[in-house]
Amino acid sequence: MTVTQQGGHDHLSEDDLPDLEEIESPQWARHYGTMAGLSFLTVARRLPGLIRQALRIAWEASPRDTVATVALNVLGGVLTAFGLLATTGVLTALLQEGPTPDRVRAALPSLLLVGLAATVRTAVQAGAGWAESRLSPQVSRITERRLYTLTSRVELICYDDPEFHDALQRARMRGMVADSIVSTAIDTVSAVVGLAAAAGVLGVLHPVLLPLLLLAVLPDAWAAVRSARMRYTTNLQLISAHRRKWIIEELLADKDTAAEVRTFTMRGFLLRMFDTVATGEQRAMLALARRQTFTRILGEALGGVGQGVVYLTLGVLLVIGAVPLAVAGTAVLAIRTGQGSLANLLFSTNRLYEEGLYFTDFLDFTARAEARIPPLREREAPERFERITVEDVTFTYPATPAPALRGVSARVERGEVVALVGENGSGKTTLAKILAGLYEPDGGRVLWDDVDVTEVDPDSLRRRIAVIAQDHTRWPLTARHNITMGMERGEGEVVRAAEVAGADQVIAELPLGYRTLLDRRFKNGHELSGGQWQRVAVARGFYRDAPLLICDEPTAALDARAEHALFDRIRRHADGRTVLLITHRLASVRYADRIYVLDHGHVREHGTHDELIALGGLYAELYNLQAEAYRAS
Repeated sequence: MTVTQQGGHDHLSEDDLPDLEEIESPQWARHYGTMAGLSFLTVARRLPGLIRQALRIAWEASPRDTVATVALNVLGGVLTAFGLLATTGVLTALLQEGPTPDRVRAALPSLLLVGLAATVRTAVQAGAGWAESRLSPQVSRITERRLYTLTSRVELICYDDPEFHDALQRARMRGMVADSIVSTAIDTVSAVVGLAAAAGVLGVLHPVLLPLLLLAVLPDAWAAVRSARMRYTTNLQLISAHRRKWIIEELLADKDTAAEVRTFTMRGFLLRMFDTVATGEQRAMLALARRQTFTRILGEALGGVGQGVVYLTLGVLLVIGAVPLAVAGTAVLAIRTGQGSLANLLFSTNRLYEEGLYFTDFLDFTARAEARIPPLREREAPERFERITVEDVTFTYPATPAPALRGVSARVERGEVVALVGENGSGKTTLAKILAGLYEPDGGRVLWDDVDVTEVDPDSLRRRIAVIAQDHTRWPLTARHNITMGMERGEGEVVRAAEVAGADQVIAELPLGYRTLLDRRFKNGHELSGGQWQRVAVARGFYRDAPLLICDEPTAALDARAEHALFDRIRRHADGRTVLLITHRLASVRYADRIYVLDHGHVREHGTHDELIALGGLYAELYNLQAEAYRAS
């Protein structure tokens, strides 16, 4: 790798950076290219549709707060126009001939109207802000609940579908912006009302004054739109740098990499990478600031010319007597008001369109997720079974050409310990998930006695199954809730399940016992080792007291002594349960009632341990390899 010397430090060149270009563009930058290539007119054309969409969401969240927010914002614009018109009366009275006290007295009624309009407008704006602040969390709640209701109801296989998973990530990262959509839409409406109020006042004062508003505001509009396009274009060009920088930051600051950063003395190398990327990003941002500043200065210069033309025109109108001085003064105030409203309109319109693009991702995902919710089945799963039968089951994961299971058949009798063994990728865990009701087979069927499990309510089936998984979740909950998992069967059952799994010894060492939070991110939280977590996960399975217990590599994180003790507990405390055991450690399945050997999605062999050893097939080969390793050691 090439390293250059700069200021006494090693620096990497851009060409020497690791190739991270193949990583997909991050979801937060998904629509930068779209925004960079759009004209303001294109954005404006979609504006009414986006506002209608936002108002529908707001109405669903709270009709009362929606009406209050919109009505009060419109009323604020009306009061702005009224105040400007009342200002004409004030200026007319003050600029007429006569003693000053008389002119002030003549202006008092109009001054009172101006003051009343300003006071009421302030109160109205405060009311609009209050209504909007009430509306925003309600909108957030219903959109978030909608998303997570769907994500927890869709078929589990959806999470193995890359397209579905990507759509979910887009919806979660930037798609849930309904509250921002509503807020920005209201800001846009308010800006339109303010601009219309200023235009209406100028039209009432004199028809010639209305074009002057456009002359005064268009340069600022051009500068704002051009500056926004520059920002999006720069961000689009920096996506690769942002992605690289984020990855390097994670490597430098993540717990999972912290040990190896130190073990392999990677700090200097990673910091040099960071400096290279950050310096390039800094140069791009400084160039953007320079271009935006030039654009803003040019816009302000053109705006100054426009305002000069406005004042010149007003002067001509005054000289020829087309408008009184008071009207000209009011016109200046109205133009200033219009400029402020236009600036707000441009900002909110641009933001509304961008947020609308991301919110479309959310809507697309929810539509896709609703189509992936399993149909409602009212039939309850059997409380118990005498036999579970797997008949010619096939299954293929999404976007995967080869089936994971190919015509698998098996049987599990009540009270038996049945083992699934095989090399990685043989289909063991997939078959276990089908038996657990997590996946539905593409072909074939699974029967509990004579009941096809695809005909029963999936939740009722899952309540009759307990799973002890290798990749169990380390829930950021108390030790007690990590065992009960939302099910309440009494404190005695919690203690019993912990004792059976050997987790009681783990919990006895915790500072608050069963009430200890098992996550160091919380105050007084505690972290467990991998083996300790495994025992808690085992207790979770025993606590459920289900007729079918599925153990998927339950001893992966345990030492030899703990593994032997766990299997002994499973045999002694099965209490009539049926146990389906998945493991690579074949010494653990010697006493299983039946062993199914899977190979590339097929059942290659099945029988007892002695039968399979005598057969001299794949099981015997794998068993002897492991036994030889122990003898060699």
